[in-house]
Amino acid sequence: MVLLGCLPGLTAVLALALCARGVENAAPVRLARPGADREAPAHHAPRPRILSRSVWLDRAAVPRGQPPPRYDDKVIAVFVHHTDSPNRYDCADTPRIIRALYAGQTGARSWDDIGYNFLVDRCGTIYEGRAGGVERPVTGAHTQGFNHRTAGIAALGTFTAGVPVPRAMTDAIAALAAWKLGLADVDPRAPAHLVSSNGHSRFKAGTATTLPAVAGHNEGFMTTCPGAALTARLPEIRLTAARLQGRTPTGRS
Repeated sequence: MVLLGCLPGLTAVLALALCARGVENAAPVRLARPGADREAPAHHAPRPRILSRSVWLDRAAVPRGQPPPRYDDKVIAVFVHHTDSPNRYDCADTPRIIRALYAGQTGARSWDDIGYNFLVDRCGTIYEGRAGGVERPVTGAHTQGFNHRTAGIAALGTFTAGVPVPRAMTDAIAALAAWKLGLADVDPRAPAHLVSSNGHSRFKAGTATTLPAVAGHNEGFMTTCPGAALTARLPEIRLTAARLQGRTPTGRS
């Protein structure tokens, strides 16, 4: 079976292979009501600073007739990606880079929005990606077969073997994962029980499988994303996220 990766080099920013393979037709799901009364989770983490879509989005570029966001009931896992774009960028240029990613996905790929729920730059700044509200379980388009009940976090850059991964970036990913999974009281170190919705993933449609609650894109789809260097940092990210949720180092509570 051939492993599929992202397009290399600067052209990836414009052409956007981006480590995601298409938007799935969303299955009917129960909408999560914002602000609904519920008990606070036993383990949660503070919400990190997240810059809104308005920071990077050119409203004139939004496709006409863009459908409303789709939602799941909760988020029980996150998938970590890299965008396979250049690493040497000024963080002040991040909004421009995200606009290019958005243009490629909604233009050449004809998606209705950017696929990732969140994007993180090398300075550790977190940006809202797909529309629908950062607090809510928005159905993304980031991991073929596993877009439901998950969130996609994209690291801006290319993190193949030997490439340094900035500490600020991994700390931000851990903080984001801790907060997002904490909303459903999910331990970032735990397994997540998911069902593949698309046979183009590593699993046939309808297959129930167990993946890490903080997983690399390659664990759900045949790809090299998020790159060997970032993949090697996932255990550390899981431990940091669990600590931020107030969990003990060796236990699940």
